[in-house]
Amino acid sequence: MQGPIAIRAATPADAAAIAAIYAPYVLSGTVSFESEAPDARAMRARMAASDGLYPWLVATTGDSKEKGGDGEGVIGYAYAGRFRDRPAYRYVVETSIYTAGGERGLGRLLYEALVDTLRAQGFTQAIGVISLPNDASISLHEAVGFRRGGVFREVGFKQGRWIDVGWWQCELNASAIPPVEPRRFADVGVVRD
Repeated sequence: MQGPIAIRAATPADAAAIAAIYAPYVLSGTVSFESEAPDARAMRARMAASDGLYPWLVATTGDSKEKGGDGEGVIGYAYAGRFRDRPAYRYVVETSIYTAGGERGLGRLLYEALVDTLRAQGFTQAIGVISLPNDASISLHEAVGFRRGGVFREVGFKQGRWIDVGWWQCELNASAIPPVEPRRFADVGVVRD
């Protein structure tokens, strides 16, 4: 890594940096199934749609951590969102992570912070969706506690070929009866255990 890395909550001012990190994944690969890269405005809207419940985190270079969210120095981001629309799924999240360049160890540092935060919020399960093959993403997910849940064959078509999608699952908290409602990210903040 290129010096100290700080993990903090993303702000709307980070949207352009987040969009710039995500664009290559959309435009030149099969990691994302989007066909057009969202711009900063679209990313701000996605962040706002989390409505304070779901976390959006950014990793920044150490010298930019005092800037408090102006997008400068952002080198990766991770977030969680609703797994499915039905109310019974509200205890489960789907996670995503994207990094700029090949900062060794950055993905794990960022993903661990996301998982720790989701645990503190009280979510029960996290689901990671991985286009296959993708050994690096599988290794990252498994390093932070995800286990293979299953594979859907040929469910995405991009770049002239059909792509399999794997689902990885991480137990965050025990499933209580009755379930405990997850706490809002806005109330918990970034957690690092």
